[in-house]
Amino acid sequence: MYDGGSMLKNKVEIAVIKCAEEQIMQAELAEKTGTFPPYEYSFDDNWERRQDNMNSEIKLDTKLVGDIKGKFYVPAYQRGYRWGETEVVRLLDDIYSTEGKRNYCLQPVVVRKNGDEYELIDGQQRLTTIYLIYRFMNEESFGFIDEPRFTLSYKTREKSEEFLKSIDDSRKEENIDFWFLCAAYESIKNWFSRRDKKSTLTNVNKYFDEIVKIIWYEVGESEDAIGLFTRLNIGKIPLTNAELVKAMFLSKDKDEDVDKEKQEEISLQWDNMEKELHNDSLWYFLTNKTNADYQTRIDLVLDLISGKPADNREKFYTFFKFDEMHKTKTFDSIWRNIQQTFLVLKDWHGNHELYHKIGYLIASGMLTLQKIFDLSIDKTKDTFKASLDKYIMESIKIKNNYSDLSYEKASDRKKITTLLLLFNVESVRRNGEHSQWFPFDKYKFGKDGKVTWSLEHIHAQQSEGLRTQEMWKEWLSLHIPSVKTVSNDSDELISDYK
Repeated sequence: MYDGGSMLKNKVEIAVIKCAEEQIMQAELAEKTGTFPPYEYSFDDNWERRQDNMNSEIKLDTKLVGDIKGKFYVPAYQRGYRWGETEVVRLLDDIYSTEGKRNYCLQPVVVRKNGDEYELIDGQQRLTTIYLIYRFMNEESFGFIDEPRFTLSYKTREKSEEFLKSIDDSRKEENIDFWFLCAAYESIKNWFSRRDKKSTLTNVNKYFDEIVKIIWYEVGESEDAIGLFTRLNIGKIPLTNAELVKAMFLSKDKDEDVDKEKQEEISLQWDNMEKELHNDSLWYFLTNKTNADYQTRIDLVLDLISGKPADNREKFYTFFKFDEMHKTKTFDSIWRNIQQTFLVLKDWHGNHELYHKIGYLIASGMLTLQKIFDLSIDKTKDTFKASLDKYIMESIKIKNNYSDLSYEKASDRKKITTLLLLFNVESVRRNGEHSQWFPFDKYKFGKDGKVTWSLEHIHAQQSEGLRTQEMWKEWLSLHIPSVKTVSNDSDELISDYK
């Protein structure tokens, strides 16, 4: 783009210079004010209080749906069954989408043992729907498929227990519970009717016995069931992958002995990791996702270890992978893996060169954190850096000269944005030596979660910019090292970057 003392002609070149001017100035200001990279984070003080569901009395396991047995009762503090067609069909679709090829985990069922019964604290809607599915399959197969192996009763709705055993559509107007149960049963019937009934009955029953699992979350008898139910249902302690994995380490129902002191140590270190990940400098260096994408930020680390595909939407994929992992590994080795993975991410964040190269690749969308993490496994630092450089070069390759790009062409905007980002990251990395760090958190989400460094922002049609030749000369004299990183020839640009 810029060659010696020639005039800057292309609009892309103007955008590059104006972007660099503005962002370098912001970076310099940030450095002076100490806003980055010294770690700063705003951590929700209530977060630790949301962990009160994690205690030594937890039993955590995964169970095949076909293995659910026992007596369950729905306590008086819960409303009745309220699932509609949408929820019922979604559950059946999810179950059938496994096609017998993979494990699938339903959301947790939270229970408390009370004598020879289980108080069903959370999961009434799912468990009732599963019961209805079993009831339908038993009737349609003329008893060939077994009845449900568990029972459901209701502390304040005794007639509902009887009604569940024999759904009678003629009675649906008697009360609201009957109406919803009949509607759900009809939805199940309609879902099966749209498929080959015989094979579908066989397959669903097989999936229940071999593929589909529930997350069994059993709390101790001393747990305040009403308080736990309230917190779960107002979203104060959602059972995320992270909290379920944490419960694995804190659970008392283990195949191996884990002393209480070790559990307390794990709990403390776990909370410290979560707090450190609330440092936005670290978080937005690692990901382009917002707070809304992760209820707990340590989920990002766990997703890396589980190898969760970016397009996988199974909510508890990561927990299920950790559950599978424990079949061949001890909790101690799994915990060391979590610690080591987190330390690797922190090391990248603290390394000036890796911080900028990795940060750019993630921010530009060229690579995901998962891909970068996979690239680093069993690699020397030099080999790893060479791999990053290769992808950086790939990110800015074009068929023609960079001077042919135009801001006004919609097809060019993505490439221009990527090029501008690299220009600015490199400007900060090279000029800042080790005193300046490009603020990926501010680049991505700025103040109040709003993107402030968009292409439109940096190249506003009515912006003032550098208006005189003297101003151009002064700016170029100050930032000539950055300008030299950009060349008319793509090969030269790539070579200069390396």
